[in-house]
Amino acid sequence: MNIRVHDAEKLSLEQIRLLVSASEGLRFKCENREQRYGWVEAVLIEHQFATLGKGSRGLLHRYLETMTGLSRAQVTRLISAYRTCGQVRVAEYVRRRFPPRYTPADVELLARVDQAHETLSGPATQAILRREFELYGRAEFERLAAISSTHLYNLRKSQRYRERCLSYTKTRPAAVSIGERRKPRPQGRPGFLRVDTVHQGDAPGGGEGAKGVYHINAVDEVTQWQVVAATQGISEIYLLPVLTAMLAQFPFRILGFHSDNGSEFINKTVAQLLEKLLVEQTKSRPRKSGDNGLVETKNGSVVRKHIGYGYIDRAHAEPIHAFYRDHLNRYLNYHRPCAQPEVTIDEKGRKKIRYKDYQTPMETLLKLENPDQYLRHGLTADALRRIQMAKSDTDAAKEMQQAKARLFDRIQDKA
Repeated sequence: MNIRVHDAEKLSLEQIRLLVSASEGLRFKCENREQRYGWVEAVLIEHQFATLGKGSRGLLHRYLETMTGLSRAQVTRLISAYRTCGQVRVAEYVRRRFPPRYTPADVELLARVDQAHETLSGPATQAILRREFELYGRAEFERLAAISSTHLYNLRKSQRYRERCLSYTKTRPAAVSIGERRKPRPQGRPGFLRVDTVHQGDAPGGGEGAKGVYHINAVDEVTQWQVVAATQGISEIYLLPVLTAMLAQFPFRILGFHSDNGSEFINKTVAQLLEKLLVEQTKSRPRKSGDNGLVETKNGSVVRKHIGYGYIDRAHAEPIHAFYRDHLNRYLNYHRPCAQPEVTIDEKGRKKIRYKDYQTPMETLLKLENPDQYLRHGLTADALRRIQMAKSDTDAAKEMQQAKARLFDRIQDKA
């Protein structure tokens, strides 16, 4: 037979005894657990459970088991809860949470660092946070200094972080005798540069003078020391003084100059300049796109990231070049960590490259054995350290960002 819970709590003890003795095939129906627990409470109140004798309490216990379908242990627990607080209620589930290790202030600090450095990769940002605390002694970075790269990405997904970080044909081969077609062989020595150009587009509508500014990007293969410059054009009259100034910005002697096969670098004027400086000139090999891959990667992660893709008139080349020379290049080399490759050769002779260490180009330079042997005459490792310690990584990034904002304001005013 089927019995509904309505008014079943009002049965007398004698009726309950008869019901329990004839309970074979009895089924209990209720809509949810709240209704079942509420009925158990009503039965216990109706019969004043606390005043009953042992036999009556046992009878009522079996009655509750029969009617609710609960186990003996479950009914005992509900009766115990009733005797303790006078109620039988469904326990609310409370999700156990670990106390947060990183505070909202840490998330905001991370957002400010990412805004200053324009959101570098997790390991690079991890290195900056560690340097801010360990190298520059900034106490507010103490917790973030030990953050893992994975947890850093988790913080970047948080609502507070997002609120603080809103932000808005094949080359035809030509036979030219200048430069040797081969990959440079630095053998662990700094001074072997990878060089490339980046064009800032053409004016809408074209016409005379429609060419945008050109960026020249040079990266040392071993230390990733980087110097960027800007020029109105890539003809000899513009390029030669810019290249001369760029080479002078590297702290070590230049030994190699590697580019693709573009005529801006593969010409007699550049060849004569490099020959005068006793610099070896090489160029990329056919069907070897990785020969100049390092600098092409830096074109996107540095030049395009900071300057963008839109057209900028070549008349602005001089202030852009000044921004690079006075602010961006110093930030890149002293304060912006980048991944350093670790090359291993297995027993079968296969080369494996892993990127685990993130450090600034200056740190990489000074970790070379006897770095002073590579530096220019009159320059010392201590002098480079003084430049690094003049500002913290994030302070240098903020100063660079402010200079960039002034640069774009100037470009916008003259547009």
